[in-house]
Amino acid sequence: MPDHFVHESAYVDDGATIGAGTKIWHFCHVLGGAVIGERCSVGQNVVIMNGTRIGNNVKIQNNVSIYEGVEIEDDVFCGPSMVFTNVVNPRSHVSRKHEYRRTLVRRGASIGANATIVCGATLGEYAFVGAGAVVTKDVPAYALMTGVPARRVGWMCQCGERLPASGEGTCAACGTTFEKHGEGIRPVATGGAA
Repeated sequence: MPDHFVHESAYVDDGATIGAGTKIWHFCHVLGGAVIGERCSVGQNVVIMNGTRIGNNVKIQNNVSIYEGVEIEDDVFCGPSMVFTNVVNPRSHVSRKHEYRRTLVRRGASIGANATIVCGATLGEYAFVGAGAVVTKDVPAYALMTGVPARRVGWMCQCGERLPASGEGTCAACGTTFEKHGEGIRPVATGGAA
């Protein structure tokens, strides 16, 4: 008996690796070279292509496609109908498979519903991309990104609460303290509630 769940309407091709406790829901297709970690939730109508890697405890909501070249670390949230790309200049009549660009989503990042992540970008740890945003370049760790194109409008704690405008100080929700670090911020002391 498998240690993961695959809905009867989903297809998981031979060669796919699925971790313990992962659930793959209605009308999904996981191709043979995909690697999915433990305790993930793959919502309805999700496609996960060859050559993709998904960490542990990742939540992929309905109507998301994970294309070749995308790597998702642990504890990432991909909101409903958000979009990844893998080529910057697609043409139907021109094969660009040799031009796929890597997209990396670091641990704990959240991507809101209907956001678009243009290929070649790295989303830093615990970054937060707002609904409908279009990310065209790298995103710093803990950054709150909104708009088209996405711009940093603030900072977020790893617990998911907005930090003071400067990013420095203590999160009111979990007590984690942050300080400036180069162009970004980093935690220096962890609170007890995180």
